[in-house]
Amino acid sequence: MKRYFREWSVAAVLGALLLVLAIVAPAFFHQRQLLSTLTMAVPVLLVACGMALVIICGQIDISVGSQFALCSVLLGLLIRAHWPLPAAALATMCTGAGLGAFNGFAVAGLGLPSIVVTLATMVTWREALRWWREGEFVRDLPANFQWFGLSQSTGQIVILAATLIIFLLLAAALKHVAAGRHVFAVGSDAEAARLAGLRPRRVTFFVFVFIGAMTALAALLNAVRFTDIDPKTGTGLELSAIAACVVGGIAISGGRGNLWGALAGVLLLSCIAPALVFLNLPPQWEKALQGIIILLAVAADGWRNIRLQAGRTARV
Repeated sequence: MKRYFREWSVAAVLGALLLVLAIVAPAFFHQRQLLSTLTMAVPVLLVACGMALVIICGQIDISVGSQFALCSVLLGLLIRAHWPLPAAALATMCTGAGLGAFNGFAVAGLGLPSIVVTLATMVTWREALRWWREGEFVRDLPANFQWFGLSQSTGQIVILAATLIIFLLLAAALKHVAAGRHVFAVGSDAEAARLAGLRPRRVTFFVFVFIGAMTALAALLNAVRFTDIDPKTGTGLELSAIAACVVGGIAISGGRGNLWGALAGVLLLSCIAPALVFLNLPPQWEKALQGIIILLAVAADGWRNIRLQAGRTARV
């Protein structure tokens, strides 16, 4: 219990918020509203899963919003060109993985700071897309593309079910597969991991490839919600994913955290905006409340580190 104190704390806050909504605004739990809220959280959750591995590995990626936009537009153009959805999805995933590989090569291969590399690619991909599309939406998508050709409610259930399966597989792999343990080892101490026989640069490279692929998958599951695709989509996605990870107990310094915490963080932050609407509170409070939650999470990490350091000093 103590080991997962942050995760349980976030879950408790989320539970308290849902309890208040159940008492004051039970309409929040109507099927249509719940499906809408959860479906909108899907892209953030998928990107947060990739971001969790990057942060645990001791890195950061702030280019995912631009990657998301680029993959969304590419997917829309392929679908409009009458590509079968599986082929378009595969091409989009490969593109996302390729964008991640570019970041991974610069960080792991050239030894450049991840914050600098991903800041540069964030701006580069976004401006390249702006030059290419000039703000023009991808329109005239086939009718059977939206919600996979299903009804809205059925399409939402399919998206949520697919996301749940992917999340459970990733959470299990991170805990039980050797590659997941390698990420923790490199994030905790890259030099010690190297001496233990691991290859920190290879691990770092592949976590960037992974987050690129997850961003492309998020773009796919987000794009099917709409009849056209906005080239400005994904703005601020990187901040939402990082915030969810930090709130969920993933140490920004690397080496600690799990996907369950990221899930709790995504759900808590995603519920704030609709909760304000149902509680008849000004929507402008959304960002302020998110900021307060993030500050409390960071402060809790700092307090934990101080206590650990004090404990080590006392033992010495």
